[in-house]
Amino acid sequence: MPRTIRMFVQAVDAMNRFIGRCAMYLIFVMMAVLLYSSISKTFFNPSIWTLEVAQFLMVAYFLLGGAYSMQLDGHVRMDLLYSKWSPRTKGAVDAVTVLLLIFYLFWLLYGGISSTQYALQYNETSYSAWSPRMAPIKIIMCIGVAMMILQALATLCRDIAEARGAPLE
Repeated sequence: MPRTIRMFVQAVDAMNRFIGRCAMYLIFVMMAVLLYSSISKTFFNPSIWTLEVAQFLMVAYFLLGGAYSMQLDGHVRMDLLYSKWSPRTKGAVDAVTVLLLIFYLFWLLYGGISSTQYALQYNETSYSAWSPRMAPIKIIMCIGVAMMILQALATLCRDIAEARGAPLE
């Protein structure tokens, strides 16, 4: 594989590793918010913002950590025939499935950008009592999907190299 492709794969891996490891800690922030919610409902006046903040944190955790999970090959895979295939066959099949994923992610990003533009243009808010602005979480959603696209492209490069019999690493 050309040097530029190797550098692209390394840069995407490094970026997603850093952001994914930072996003891991959002689960603890979400747990703290939910603990505060439980305590405030038991002993004080209940807060109206805690449930939605926890939901937003979970969305950020899920979307910003998705590319890192893909990098670690941590997604669920149903293995009926896959383990019996040669590395080259696995690489070819993985390349096809990653192409399908990239197609899906581009449509998801297209819809996310459209939704984000709407949220920014009309100052969209949630339909809850707290009524927070929706644009920040939609921007995070678009960033997470874009990171997944970059990681999928890096994975595609790896799979093509594997199918050619010359793995990148």
